[in-house]
Amino acid sequence: MKLGVVLPTFRDGLGDALDVAQRCEALGLDGVFAYDHLWPMRSPMRPSFAPLPVLSRVSQVTQRLMVGPLVARIGMSSVQHLVIQLRTLEVMVPGRVIAALGTGDALSRDELDAYGLTYAPAAERRAQLDEAVRSLRPHMPVWIGGGSPDTEALALSLGVERNLWNADAASVAMAARSGPVNWAGLPADDLAGQVAALRAAGATWAIFAPSVDLEKLSLCRPVTTN
Repeated sequence: MKLGVVLPTFRDGLGDALDVAQRCEALGLDGVFAYDHLWPMRSPMRPSFAPLPVLSRVSQVTQRLMVGPLVARIGMSSVQHLVIQLRTLEVMVPGRVIAALGTGDALSRDELDAYGLTYAPAAERRAQLDEAVRSLRPHMPVWIGGGSPDTEALALSLGVERNLWNADAASVAMAARSGPVNWAGLPADDLAGQVAALRAAGATWAIFAPSVDLEKLSLCRPVTTN
């Protein structure tokens, strides 16, 4: 199981995100990711950087880390624009980009409303997600943010990995029975135990929110022998 971290992008500048990315690489972690929000949830007066420009910069100051949005939300731009952005990033750093995509939900609808963007019906958003996945799948790994049964069914029909947010290990194990699944969410007080449980459950990745202790997380890497 690979280990990743969500970058701190709810900031006035990129310094913290770049620092975390470089520390993750130095500590031997596997990837860094960025939220796709116009502001932090329920905090419209706070700043937020768009994920793909941040990841473009991060990819240039690191050598091997995987990078990706978590998750890029359908409806924040056209499908064509989203695909072009991710394909461009893949050209910049071949083999290092993960296209983690999602339909969004009512919890972040206020962001779209504030900018005059359309919050399309769920079926339309899934159709757009299907289009994006089919365009990106030949070029890079694609994940779909799970949650609703219809969206998870789409992921399985397309043969792409599902990302589960803050699910418990039992739920991850159940999901893993039907296909590849990864986890993202908040770090527990017993970080080593949490990582071990997710690994045993069959998660391919465990990706932690920015509050995680990077040094402690690095100690959870598998032990390798020569």
